[in-house]
Amino acid sequence: MNYIILTILFSFCTVFTTVAQTEAIDEISKASQAVSTVQADFTQTKRLKMLNDAMVSKGKMWCTQPNHLRWEYLTPYASLFILNGEKVLFKNSKHSNTLNANRHKRIREMIRIMIPSNLGKILTEKKDFHTSIENTENQYVLTMIPQNKEMKQMFTRIVLYYNRKQAVVTQIEMYEKNGDSTTIELSSIKKNTTINPSVYNIQK
Repeated sequence: MNYIILTILFSFCTVFTTVAQTEAIDEISKASQAVSTVQADFTQTKRLKMLNDAMVSKGKMWCTQPNHLRWEYLTPYASLFILNGEKVLFKNSKHSNTLNANRHKRIREMIRIMIPSNLGKILTEKKDFHTSIENTENQYVLTMIPQNKEMKQMFTRIVLYYNRKQAVVTQIEMYEKNGDSTTIELSSIKKNTTINPSVYNIQK
């Protein structure tokens, strides 16, 4: 009898969770599609397992849907990543390199995560990630387990913190296979403001 009751309760909870998760995905997908541009400051903390240490970097990001992104590190060292359509620029004080994102699967996969409008598609395409969603009062916490080869080689899981009031991801945690991890926190977020296209100019 107890076994039957537990089975019924478990089944009910499973259905409830599935419904709640579907509603969360629908909410995130609709909100993500409504975002045309995003500007923000960011703080990136890289934790190295072998050194038991953390490296903190700060900078600014600009994003225009569907395929323009500027990720600029200001401290402690200046470096730059720009996505302009299919072209990608990596630049620091010593080197500059331009390549085609479509020819580099790992870069393409990382870009997908960073572009807000892709989030809804990522959540619904289970071939890329298996996602569980925790619903708190102010945010959704999305734990994404990579399913495709490229992402599996880099990460064991990626956790996104989606602020429901702002309708945008405010924090990203990436856990690597070697035990290292990276946390990116976004602040001073501005959505749907005009961004000068020159921000995405790729110049060596």
